[in-house]
Amino acid sequence: MLWVVTERALRCAKLSHAKFSTIPPIKQCVIDMLADTGFPDVRFKTLIQSINEGNIIIIPREGSKLIRLLTELDKLKNGEKVATRNLRVDHLIAAAQRIFRPHALDVKEVVWWSVYEIGQRLTDKFDYVPADDVASRLPHVFICGDACQTHSPKAGQGMNVSMGDACNLGWKLANVLQGRCAPDILHSYSAERPTVAEDLVREWSCIMSETPNAEDDDTPVFQRYFIQHGRYTTGMLVQHAPSNLTGKVTWQSLACGLEIGTRFHPAQVVHLADAQPLQLGHVVKADTRWHLFAFCPDENPSDQGSAIAGLCHFLAENPTSPIRRFARQNEDIDAVIDVRAIFSKRNQTSRLKPCLSFSNQKKGRMGLADHEKMFCSDLKNGPDTCDLCKIDRKRGCLVIVRPDQYVAHVLPFNDYGELAAFFGNIMLEQDS
Repeated sequence: MLWVVTERALRCAKLSHAKFSTIPPIKQCVIDMLADTGFPDVRFKTLIQSINEGNIIIIPREGSKLIRLLTELDKLKNGEKVATRNLRVDHLIAAAQRIFRPHALDVKEVVWWSVYEIGQRLTDKFDYVPADDVASRLPHVFICGDACQTHSPKAGQGMNVSMGDACNLGWKLANVLQGRCAPDILHSYSAERPTVAEDLVREWSCIMSETPNAEDDDTPVFQRYFIQHGRYTTGMLVQHAPSNLTGKVTWQSLACGLEIGTRFHPAQVVHLADAQPLQLGHVVKADTRWHLFAFCPDENPSDQGSAIAGLCHFLAENPTSPIRRFARQNEDIDAVIDVRAIFSKRNQTSRLKPCLSFSNQKKGRMGLADHEKMFCSDLKNGPDTCDLCKIDRKRGCLVIVRPDQYVAHVLPFNDYGELAAFFGNIMLEQDS
């Protein structure tokens, strides 16, 4: 039995072994208002950091007039740092006006406001199994999202990180429940996600309390952080450490732009079958399947001894092929691992006979051929795919992408043994 529950339910049931480390809480207020101000960037998401008066984040709301101010209350003047129930909206407006100086802030109407305290916390485990028992016990209870980490909403990243937790756990649960993977893969959830939460909670807490130096002409710490970590909200900054699910960087030089452990980057391509443009990343669906992208070396792919011909023969015929070992009888050929080929030059599909026998096998309820497995760079609408992904054109490479769209491994194009071994360490062989 597998349960996914909230922190509150765990505590009520007295089941949680997780230990929470607490970061000093932050008192904040939020105000939605209509105001007249000379501040030039009021319609941009903006951080205002005052040397002596705290900070504000401006968030433009819908329409062209309503704005939201998130204000730090820890630096209110003496007499204004009172209990939440005693704070009045005029206290909050006065604090915002001091931070805005020398710009005026003439508040015409307050639509809504609230004062609250943020308890910043981080748990050391995302599942029920104590660290000392990982080798002997399987996790049955998991926590995710705000049950694991809470932090300032000024980061604007809480929901995104929570959805990352759910996605990471979801595909693993699905593979275990479907009998595709052994249950011990579930330990990897608590091995991968706490690092992400810790980086966010601890670092963002320090950044938000940073006091700017008026005499320092360098880029402010907050601005540098935002530039460096701007991809955090999309998960692009997260990088998983080497494990059974994430390979070592031995062959990373074959695809420097697709860093192992990070999110798979989109690239503009076209279908070879019909020349329709699309983003390569859009073919990766949230359907629990693994993905194998074959970036073919510069050669004539229609030759009998070409690299893509050898790969297709291995995947279709060799007993160690992960396509054959981990798919069940009567399943579609791409039910477990979706294979796609990317060529650096445009070739007509009629010339790619070595590929057609494998990639266009009949599938689906009606047994129709899938003509959307082969692509080439879309030079009309974007940069060359191989250049964008920094692929070694001469050698090509195989890029394995996890069901949650993270790059799992980069391998030489003809290293079938490592390809088979990688999936063999994760997946369960199915009855033929």
